[in-house]
Amino acid sequence: MKKIEIFNWKKNATARVEKNGTKVLGKQNQPKHILESRGEKIFNTVMIALGLLITLVTLYPIWYTLIASVSNPLLVENGSVLLLPKRISFDSYVQAAQKDGLWVAYANTIFYTVFGVLVNMAFSTTMAYALSRKRLGFRKFFILFTVFTMWFNAGIIPLFITFKDFGLLNSRSGILFGFAINTYNMIILKSFFEQVPDSLEEAAFMDGASNIRIFTTIYLPLSKPALATVGMFYAVNRWNSYFWAMNLLRDDNKMPLQVLLKKLIVDRVVNETEAAIVTEQSLSSPTTVIYAIIVLAIIPMMVAYPFVQKYFKSGMTIGAVKG
Repeated sequence: MKKIEIFNWKKNATARVEKNGTKVLGKQNQPKHILESRGEKIFNTVMIALGLLITLVTLYPIWYTLIASVSNPLLVENGSVLLLPKRISFDSYVQAAQKDGLWVAYANTIFYTVFGVLVNMAFSTTMAYALSRKRLGFRKFFILFTVFTMWFNAGIIPLFITFKDFGLLNSRSGILFGFAINTYNMIILKSFFEQVPDSLEEAAFMDGASNIRIFTTIYLPLSKPALATVGMFYAVNRWNSYFWAMNLLRDDNKMPLQVLLKKLIVDRVVNETEAAIVTEQSLSSPTTVIYAIIVLAIIPMMVAYPFVQKYFKSGMTIGAVKG
């Protein structure tokens, strides 16, 4: 005799039918396959192809710089190196390591990046916290005044004169404190601070905590994604910046790596005839040495990025949703 037992779990539970000792799972709750229209398929295909194209266009310059730095200089000069390195040699890196002022410039860049990011985060987090508090007097005015600087600025010459009047020319302090806040990054932090429940702050006030204690023990620990994202933005900007360092600094011992690299590229263009004298026996050339220095310059940021990458999604999403 056949026995059929049906068990229902709430309304949409999966039916289990036992018939002749065989279990059959009902299909009530199985996910249904969503059919895509022809237009959606075409759109998805185009988006995937476009994404792959953008990825290739973005990564190829880095890849070419790497393979050119280890290839035979003659083959690099005549355009034979395109996809893979040819006649691999690391003499360009040896020549780059022996370049006058390279390691001093490298140390300067590390100094400006590390201490510059600390200055950036100190100013940006405190200002973002203040603007995120609704109890701040004239809050809307300060926010509007801050956002205004994203659209309008004094310009290069007035800013240079300001640095000069404050005695910040040829000074490391000018590089560190002259660009202490980026408005966009500050708004990301402000938006993140606004997501912290007000009840936490109210409870802390009831326990006698001060604003500084609340800021350091509640808001900063809860805002690690935003801090990591903004910190990485500041670090990349500090590491790659050269324009203001080139205009404000006069002492070669204070120049960052990017300014040195810019000088090498300019010298390479000016001395085009001399740079073109590359033979089959040449182990390196000004071009391959420049490529080697570029590789040395991008390594720190490429190493640091994976450690903060996991915070990027939430950090950027919060900053984009609420400004």
